[in-house]
Amino acid sequence: MKRSVIVVLVLIAAITAMIWAGVMSYRIRKSLNAQPPAQTALAQPGAGSSGAAANGSSSTSTAGDSPSADGLSDLRGKPAPAFTLKTPDGKTVSLSDYKGKAVLLNFWATWCGPCKLEMPWLIDLQKKYAAQGFTVLGISEDDGSAKNVADFATKMGVNYPVLMYDEKMNKAYGGVDYLPISYYIGRDGKVAVETGGIISQSEMEADIQKILASKGA
Repeated sequence: MKRSVIVVLVLIAAITAMIWAGVMSYRIRKSLNAQPPAQTALAQPGAGSSGAAANGSSSTSTAGDSPSADGLSDLRGKPAPAFTLKTPDGKTVSLSDYKGKAVLLNFWATWCGPCKLEMPWLIDLQKKYAAQGFTVLGISEDDGSAKNVADFATKMGVNYPVLMYDEKMNKAYGGVDYLPISYYIGRDGKVAVETGGIISQSEMEADIQKILASKGA
């Protein structure tokens, strides 16, 4: 093999390695950003709900806890901000379409490790409680193509609506600084529970039962 060919192959290998290193570094940063500064389930004051950190440890919330301390906007007891977003295939969905239903608004992304961990739980709970007037709305925070989001959701077996975020909606919910973040909205359209970071499936189900038991407006 000629020396010039070897040199070209070495250069190609070096460039490929640099690109791969950059991609991995980006993914690592994204994964780190997916972890909240304090992964705490923030229940409605007096509800006695507790949250579980991603490492399995738990921390309880009390009436004096402030969601803002964990980077969340305290919307508890307030009407959930209205929004209209697009599905990956371009259909329009509004929060008002689910008036009178219990809604779990879940902010997630395909690159978010904790989001992938809780997604099967959301799928199971959607299947279990849909007939009772419950739905998950998954808000994808991905900057990539909608097709990638749709393909990922199909691969995971997602059985609830997936919507593509926009900045206006994020701003209305106080900004989304880490993932996952969930807002549990009662039948009256008000936010009952906020959680930042991952909590256990049993805690998630308890919060769903709470909003299912709420009365409509």
